[in-house]
Amino acid sequence: MNALFSYSGENILPHHGEALYYSNLFDATETETMFESLVKIVAWKQEPIKLFGKEIMQPRLTAWYGDPGVSYSYSGITMQPHTWNAELGYVKQRVEELAGTTFNSALLNLYRNGNDGMGWHRDNERELGENPIIASVSFGAERKFQLRTYSDKADLKSIYLAHGSCLIMRGETQHYWEHRVPKISSETKPRLNITFRKVVH
Repeated sequence: MNALFSYSGENILPHHGEALYYSNLFDATETETMFESLVKIVAWKQEPIKLFGKEIMQPRLTAWYGDPGVSYSYSGITMQPHTWNAELGYVKQRVEELAGTTFNSALLNLYRNGNDGMGWHRDNERELGENPIIASVSFGAERKFQLRTYSDKADLKSIYLAHGSCLIMRGETQHYWEHRVPKISSETKPRLNITFRKVVH
């Protein structure tokens, strides 16, 4: 069964992990300013990934920002960090205050329209540590975000991530749950997502 949530700061997962949703971490002015600025200044690119032995282009644009030397590898890609800009530094500070931890990197995704999405996956790469804290900030068009249990593909949870919102996944979430941003057939404006992480080598 598909359950929709609109809670703020409450755990939307029923067991084995936490996914805490904050619908308005940034006010309307900050949200618009950050969205417009980051779409323009971020070093976006579209890269190929390996999926089931085949190389395909990612259905979105991406960028990797972080502290010097903090690289990140997934799906056959190794990304070297761009230097933090002032806008990302400001968002990072606000998110760190909310999450109660520090982050040294961020993966940015730009979903240009409804044809862009992200398939089911877990953020369980070894360099993220055993129980990583992932803080996901959304600017732009509201898109559906889904989680389901990894083992049996049950307990489907869906939430619409609002303009200026933040979702924090922590604890055992990446062990027991997988998540995605599904493609949609209807027209939609761009959505920019920033997922802050702490890479440990």
